[in-house]
Amino acid sequence: MNKQQWIVAGSGIVLLFSLFFFGRTKPFSKGVVPQETHKSDEHSTLDITNILTNYKKQLTPQQAARITSLENAISRGDLVTQKIMNYGQLAAYWKDSARQYLPYLWYTGEKAKLEKSEKNLNFAAHSYLDEVRGVGDPSLKSWMALQAKDLFTRSLEINPLNDSAKVGLGSTFFFGAGGDASPMEGIMSIREVATRDTSNMYAQFMLGYGGMLSGQLDKASERYLTVIRHEPDNTEAIFLLAETYERMGEKKKAVYWFTEGRKKVSSPEVIKAIDEKIKTLQ
Repeated sequence: MNKQQWIVAGSGIVLLFSLFFFGRTKPFSKGVVPQETHKSDEHSTLDITNILTNYKKQLTPQQAARITSLENAISRGDLVTQKIMNYGQLAAYWKDSARQYLPYLWYTGEKAKLEKSEKNLNFAAHSYLDEVRGVGDPSLKSWMALQAKDLFTRSLEINPLNDSAKVGLGSTFFFGAGGDASPMEGIMSIREVATRDTSNMYAQFMLGYGGMLSGQLDKASERYLTVIRHEPDNTEAIFLLAETYERMGEKKKAVYWFTEGRKKVSSPEVIKAIDEKIKTLQ
């Protein structure tokens, strides 16, 4: 499977569950860059300046003016502490007032880089990684994965023993952060953590996710079952296991796990989608 196939192979995974798992249900514009910003071509490069400019076009005049004011404050500030404060204000405004999540992620990440805080770098990196699983566009997916990779790398420079950051860094390869490198390199680094620490369910989960993307469905199902045994309320693992069994042609097992997952869902929209999915398998 080539790199581009790896990047897009997981698109079917998120169709049913994006409302439930990948961030907020309604409040934010999720993983959608305005059309003018990018092309679907796998070789296109997203530019953060253009991304932010096009997001600003969706704001009210008052909101756009406030964002511009905060941006200008950054360019005037020479002190790192002042830039940290301004990035924090921009992140908060994009999240709480503009309700746009990608700009919030960007400024959260930029703030963490200046702070050089392992905790904040990991938070920003994992936030990108959580979001990227719900993004369908290959160019945006790769761009977000690269942001996460950079943040995880900086975190590991501070603390090379952070297994969560190691797993996160390896996981970015699933979404195109490795460039021409094989996503298997990401799996190898995650597997190192999972082998050394068999109780690390985050590593087990991401190995399962990587197995789905690479078509190693038997291995993916084993990983998800391990996660569910240790974390019976991990609803995402339950639904992804159901998806894995569906791909394997194991319809009865797929129905069983979709049904188990349904018990843990409260959203009427998601319940309806699950019921429809189950009907197609019976």
